[in-house]
Amino acid sequence: MRNRTSVSILVFTAAAVGAIVSASVMRPSGQTVRAARTADDHPNFSGIWQANNEAHWDLQAHAARAGAVTQQGAFDLSYVQVPAAPSLPFGAAGGVPGSLGVVDGDGQIPYTPGAAAQKQENAENWLDRDPEIDCFLPGVPRAMYMPYPFQITQSTNKIYMTFTFSNAARVIHLDEVEGPPDYKWMGHSVGRWEGDTLVVEVTDFNDQSWFDRAGNFHSNQLHLVERFTPLTPDAIHYEVTIDDPEVFTRPWKISMPLYRRLEPDIQLLEYRCQEFVEELQFGHLRKEQLVRRWEGETLIVDITRKVPAADQLYVR
Repeated sequence: MRNRTSVSILVFTAAAVGAIVSASVMRPSGQTVRAARTADDHPNFSGIWQANNEAHWDLQAHAARAGAVTQQGAFDLSYVQVPAAPSLPFGAAGGVPGSLGVVDGDGQIPYTPGAAAQKQENAENWLDRDPEIDCFLPGVPRAMYMPYPFQITQSTNKIYMTFTFSNAARVIHLDEVEGPPDYKWMGHSVGRWEGDTLVVEVTDFNDQSWFDRAGNFHSNQLHLVERFTPLTPDAIHYEVTIDDPEVFTRPWKISMPLYRRLEPDIQLLEYRCQEFVEELQFGHLRKEQLVRRWEGETLIVDITRKVPAADQLYVR
């Protein structure tokens, strides 16, 4: 489940170099800029990009919250929540910023009744269940709007995306290829051009990834249709139609802009978080516990570990 394949981008880079021609685009300021296109006259998305929104925390509109994990406050009101013990030491740094949401239409995710209950349970057990906590691959579309940059390298028949978090990667095939032999964290992506819009169908997911930190999830029947449309040379309109008949009552859609990172020395830096979660995942197997207590100026945090059930231990 944690298969992480390192793929060289050199072959894609070589195919992309020399394939860029220019077309004029007028910015609102009146300044003319040059939008890159490939030799076969498609938009060239090669570069480093990043979302700038709060979808990473929760796809839906939400008010700011006191912590990623909260509990009932002093009053018996659902909207009076205080940080739960895991969030408390982080103070404002552990809070969740508010958002207008990225779900199109009425802003609601059309869960079936059973799936809606599962989503709520996921949210209440975020620290125990979110695959991000264990540095598992983020899946799609989550990888696209995590708060880290990602790089696109485009050639005529492949588009390669490499992500900062967990060394994740995906290949969008613009040619005919066989499907994968098994379900995958990042799915199987097949693209085509509709004018200047890159349309990508993504299938063959496992059921392990989430959409965000709020517990929104899917089954292995997830089917995505992504649409990448250039807005300016430095912005892409990203739209995803999400369909999963086991979890949702109908298809639904999210959309957002993706922005090019314009720093002259920008480059993708690895965030190999696997080594950072070894103590979290396997620390309970130590003969003598290493992480048991933290004492600060105003708080003491004592840690008591629970040994996972055998199947969950195997997953880790």
